[in-house]
Amino acid sequence: MNKNSNLIIAIDGPSGAGKTTLGRLLARELKLLYLDTGSMYRAVALAVLEAGIDPKNVDSIGHLANSVDIDLTGDADNLRVLLNGKDVTEKIRSEKVTNMSSLVSTIPAVRRAMVERQRELGRRGAVLNGRDIGTVVFPTADMKFFLTANADERAQRRFLEEQAQHGEASFAETLAEMTERDRRDSTRGDSPLKIADDAIVIDSSGLSIEQVFKRMMDEIEKLAAR
Repeated sequence: MNKNSNLIIAIDGPSGAGKTTLGRLLARELKLLYLDTGSMYRAVALAVLEAGIDPKNVDSIGHLANSVDIDLTGDADNLRVLLNGKDVTEKIRSEKVTNMSSLVSTIPAVRRAMVERQRELGRRGAVLNGRDIGTVVFPTADMKFFLTANADERAQRRFLEEQAQHGEASFAETLAEMTERDRRDSTRGDSPLKIADDAIVIDSSGLSIEQVFKRMMDEIEKLAAR
């Protein structure tokens, strides 16, 4: 096992499973870089919207993903997303960007571009969350987790987040959008959402963040003791 300084921890799972919150907690506890890879796809989505590219024009979107500069800076408590040198951390959380991100993330050329960037950023040690970290980005990660929860609970979490951010969220719409995103993520031809053979699966339905965090830390400590 690697020392903490270059430990690689992969966290995969569907939307609303708690990957972001728990990834930050682990990165803070282990003093590792935190990489929310979903933010990188959101940055591509924002770039697509700002460029006015038709979401069906996959060639142009793939070219854009390979030409834009996307970086993640800061620590687990203050992760900032930079697009061509500009801080877009807040802008990428809009509903339009969320919907576009779900579409552009299915494009193979976009995924290949982001995977290379994620590997480059994560090689020095990191906690990474996404949907293909343990299967594609870092298949040899030191520790792999797959977080999930029942659909209603995941939708409720996302609904509360969107309501806090925008104040116009509808639970029914949130559930429908999340269900559609789950379908796209799990059926796309390139890097679909799936559980790595050696991942530890944690169903957080009915569990607090603290309970899931303790379970994850227990598993990491078991690995360290081997």
